[in-house]
Amino acid sequence: MDGQPLGRHIYNNYCYFCHGYSGNAETLAATYLDPKPRNFTALTLADISRETMIKSVTQGREGSAMMAFASVLSRAEIEAVVDYVRRVFIAGDGINTRYHTLENGWEDHERYAPAFPFATGEIALDTPLPQLTATQREGRQLFLTACITCHDRSRVQEEGQWWDPRAVSFPRGGYLPGDDLAVSEVDAVSSATPFARHEIAPTVEGLSPQQRRGEQIFQANCAFCHGATATGRNWVGSFLQPHPRDLTDAAAMAGMTQQRLTHVITEGLPGTTMPAWGGVLNGEEIEAVVAYVMRVFVPDSGALQ
Repeated sequence: MDGQPLGRHIYNNYCYFCHGYSGNAETLAATYLDPKPRNFTALTLADISRETMIKSVTQGREGSAMMAFASVLSRAEIEAVVDYVRRVFIAGDGINTRYHTLENGWEDHERYAPAFPFATGEIALDTPLPQLTATQREGRQLFLTACITCHDRSRVQEEGQWWDPRAVSFPRGGYLPGDDLAVSEVDAVSSATPFARHEIAPTVEGLSPQQRRGEQIFQANCAFCHGATATGRNWVGSFLQPHPRDLTDAAAMAGMTQQRLTHVITEGLPGTTMPAWGGVLNGEEIEAVVAYVMRVFVPDSGALQ
């Protein structure tokens, strides 16, 4: 035990998805975020003060996906998780819960070693097979049959439809088979959770070239948190606090205009995980996303120009 069960519990419930169980930010989420989550293991205690970290957790960090936890955690809980991070990851005085443990069903994890270079991104998954050794080919096959469910495509040299990120299973997230959910809400792939249907982008005919460009940008970036359906009911959206806005909900989007939505996307929303995209997308790209969202998702937006 690390001596700080409260801080560890909070970290593993709120922080690990971006910062990783090992605190090194080598996570799937980190591959989508800009700027990247902080790698705590690359710091020393002299690099960042306890007070600065408490402020970051409390107020969030503007222009990043680091949300403000003041409305989620108490002051004591924030201090506990900061102290835990400083001790375990920055000072290196302990280890956190590892996913690949005997208790989690990973007996002798080292036997999967040939797949490790593909999980870490050391070797691109689409490296031509003739360029791989026999062991590497074995590891690649192992990765594709076992590891890819959680590690996604890790790293590839060329993006494309073949490597389009799409989860094929999800953690149960508190849902158990037999719960009173409509058939349409159950994961169509694994029948284990209600998230899969929110990973499928709607098919919309008659989009303008600008809206079609916005569709591409939204599904490649915004859908990670809002879901391909823009409801925020995908797996990631289910545990972010506060939840990403449901762009299809009339009450949540009441009074939304193109100008207001442009401002939110450009500047972000303080106190949430909605980062400022103004440093990532140019004006035309943001306008395209706005045009797509207003056309496809926002209810009765025709007159809200």
